[in-house]
Amino acid sequence: MDLNTPTLRLVRIVIICITATWLINNDVQGQQYEVGLGLGGATYTGDIIRSIDPSQVGIQGTLFGRRNFDNAWSLRGGISVARLNAADSISPIDPVALSRNAHFHGTLFEVSAIMEFHFLDYMAHQSTTRLSPFGFFGLGYGVFMANGQSHQGDPTDESYRMGGPVIPFGIGVKYKLKDRVLVSLEGGARATFSDGLDKIGNEGIYYPRFMTDPSTGSQVVNPNGLNFGNNSDRDWYYFLGITISYSFHQVKCFN
Repeated sequence: MDLNTPTLRLVRIVIICITATWLINNDVQGQQYEVGLGLGGATYTGDIIRSIDPSQVGIQGTLFGRRNFDNAWSLRGGISVARLNAADSISPIDPVALSRNAHFHGTLFEVSAIMEFHFLDYMAHQSTTRLSPFGFFGLGYGVFMANGQSHQGDPTDESYRMGGPVIPFGIGVKYKLKDRVLVSLEGGARATFSDGLDKIGNEGIYYPRFMTDPSTGSQVVNPNGLNFGNNSDRDWYYFLGITISYSFHQVKCFN
């Protein structure tokens, strides 16, 4: 992969800016540092699954560090590992998908830097609430190593690997269990810039999924279109889980 592409240059610039902001605002009295871990589920949408399917969910885990700049904004850096899988045979979207019989399963590795915004002041000692909803957005990079086939009889039915930048965003809710212990429930989506997560890309000539049988005039499956998906979209993946974190520096006050 070319490390000088515009997308990767943008990722490097954003990470440098976030790191500089982190160092410039290094005031321990007004900061809170946390480390934590999380566990949940992961799934994907693309050419095999069009919408989130609870029957095709894998396990996901994460390790992260967080810095709270004030009562509203936090920066989180983390590493996540997840199992993703999907198969036409489980919930085929149409007769073509059933005949195609595509499937994959593999492990996803992601690193990310995410900004969080909290809607309520739940961390201050004098706060009347220990709970706050929050939203988040950021940048990351994911690498997926998997096995699968793009259609029945795929001659390249073997392991494959793909990677690229992702845009994480989502919502959640946090609860201050104790002064230094926080728990949260969050769900997030990752927009990718690839159509190859499921090994079904848009390369080559696009063939329609159905064709007209000249002998009967009815619509039948086009055998030449079995290994092609939607040539106008990209793959996404999603996390939903619970995290717990511990604070090393107690917040005394924020301006």
